[in-house]
Amino acid sequence: KPLKRMGFQRDASLWREARRAEPFEVLTRVTKKKGFDQQVCGFVGFTGYCRDKEQVLTDMLQRIVHRGPDSRDSYLDSDIALGFARLSIIDLAGGKQPMTNEDDSLVLLFNGEIYNYQDLRDDLMDAGHYFKTQTDSEVLLHGYEEYGAELLNKLRGMFAFVIWDRKKKKLFGARDYFGIKPFYYAQMGKSFLFGSEIKSFTPHPDFKLELAEEYLPDYLTFACVPGYDTFFRGVKKLPPAHYLEYQNGELTITRYWTPRFSIDSTRSMDSFADEIAQTFRQSVEAHKISDVEVGCFLSSGVDSSYVASELSKMQPVRTYTIGFDDPRYSEAADAKKLADEIHVENVEKKVTSEEYFQTAGDVQYFLDEPLGNPSANLLYFVSQRAAENLKVVLSGEGADEMFGGYNVYKEPLAVGKYQRCLPRFVRKGIASMARKLPDFHGKNFLIRGSQTVEERYIGNSYVFHEGEREQYLKKDYGAKPPQFYTKPFYDQVPEQDDVTKMQYMDIHVWMVQEILLKADKMSMAHSLELRVPFLDKEIFRVASAIPQKYKVSKENTKLALRKAAGRYFNAESANRRKLAFPLPLPEWLREERYYQMVKGYFTNESAARFFNTDQLVKLLDDHRAGKPLLSAKIWAVFSFLLWYEQYFVLKR
Repeated sequence: KPLKRMGFQRDASLWREARRAEPFEVLTRVTKKKGFDQQVCGFVGFTGYCRDKEQVLTDMLQRIVHRGPDSRDSYLDSDIALGFARLSIIDLAGGKQPMTNEDDSLVLLFNGEIYNYQDLRDDLMDAGHYFKTQTDSEVLLHGYEEYGAELLNKLRGMFAFVIWDRKKKKLFGARDYFGIKPFYYAQMGKSFLFGSEIKSFTPHPDFKLELAEEYLPDYLTFACVPGYDTFFRGVKKLPPAHYLEYQNGELTITRYWTPRFSIDSTRSMDSFADEIAQTFRQSVEAHKISDVEVGCFLSSGVDSSYVASELSKMQPVRTYTIGFDDPRYSEAADAKKLADEIHVENVEKKVTSEEYFQTAGDVQYFLDEPLGNPSANLLYFVSQRAAENLKVVLSGEGADEMFGGYNVYKEPLAVGKYQRCLPRFVRKGIASMARKLPDFHGKNFLIRGSQTVEERYIGNSYVFHEGEREQYLKKDYGAKPPQFYTKPFYDQVPEQDDVTKMQYMDIHVWMVQEILLKADKMSMAHSLELRVPFLDKEIFRVASAIPQKYKVSKENTKLALRKAAGRYFNAESANRRKLAFPLPLPEWLREERYYQMVKGYFTNESAARFFNTDQLVKLLDDHRAGKPLLSAKIWAVFSFLLWYEQYFVLKR
């Protein structure tokens, strides 16, 4: 039966072999022979006329060689150029890309994994499709032939792919449900460019390198460019759960799936914990498939601990942890304690201030888009260390958004009683008076307690507040309020409780623009594939039903997930509060060496073009003098200037 499910009924010699040997032995030999293929890579392409098309495509691929250092290949015709850089997780000739269907009418580029491809393959074979390989890539080709865009709702996995229809001269592209895999595109001149990273567009003769500086106020607020535009004018991101079609110069973009919360308040905590445990085990099982060793990132939190614990039941595991000399910021001791308990190897990468600042420019280059989140640099280092031994790691990204894990999700509980006790107009009056007074304990509570969740919560990253950011900017950009980006998502879930509203907004904003951006770019910078078993369609199905009381309490977050995880490792690890990649950056920025380094950037020609440099220096000096909560602002501006240097000054 398992052989038949994988399509081997068409190969008589394999069936004869199966009759002569033990089933598991044959299954192992046959799968090695025929193969399962994970397409870990980068891709790039363009339509339209271009002189020296082959050389241009080669140059574009070279910019993303870090995503696929093992092989590169291409497809070119008079209408399109397609390039593929591959990291061989399972190195089989059958998985070569670009891939065509049986009559060569469709051409595919695919980055990702389809976990349910065997079931889809069976259905397609029953419908009369003939397969040349055992890859999930070919399932996309035949699935598109059979179902068109409806294929996307049948998939379970992470993906970004394009299919070129040679007969219709039509391009179809899609991005997975949560935005795990990146997908950029741009219409410039008579060309349509698309690919895994923006930097691959720069060698194309039609690409115009121009800064969309009107997004600077938004960047200062979110520490990234929110929405689906980028700082590269004309370059956009295909939103998660969307597909595009490009034909005869016309582009259409369509949403194919929307995450829906359907809260079930009738079930018990234990019922949810049971279902979480079962579904998560299946997800980890699917994510671990590989012919190479699979490891894990491990912090002190429950998310990565749960991933490592589940994987350790299936195979030997090496885990990788970031540490610092200063124990106040290091999670290494707690991670090592968990690793010892579940009997897995733990490798600590100790990060020094010198290497952190020395590589900060490279981090911004590999990110493609400026990101003022200092944890991206830590992910860069742990990926670098893991890549010395591995090509694949699992990580805990997405658990906070799925199960209610951020500490700020407790806020509706904290302000709820205050909001119920006093009418809103009274709370508004109190907040108005509080704003005029010097800082005092409870001031922020009174202000936020006067606001609805839609007004007060724009995500985990709220760096420069509206009204504050303008004093640092040299120009008036007519900036939008941050709610311009968040309100549309709140409007889609008006009936949900405040915690669920915050989750829904974070799934569409924070998770896509920060969490998954740095996860993909920092791991692929070192040719390392990062897989995220919490960001699975079936995991979301379970999580979407959990009521608020099983997500957060005044004491902790992710209650149902912790209940499930606590069955498999110690309660201390299962219930440890979220730390969010702590690091000694505030202390480092006060050291003379790094103070002078940042000050140099804050007063250089690029800074003077966009910012009031005297205000930037004052910000740096205030931090050095001990004024709290300024390091995030400093790092956001510094990160932008580093990124601008990489792309617009050095033009790497």
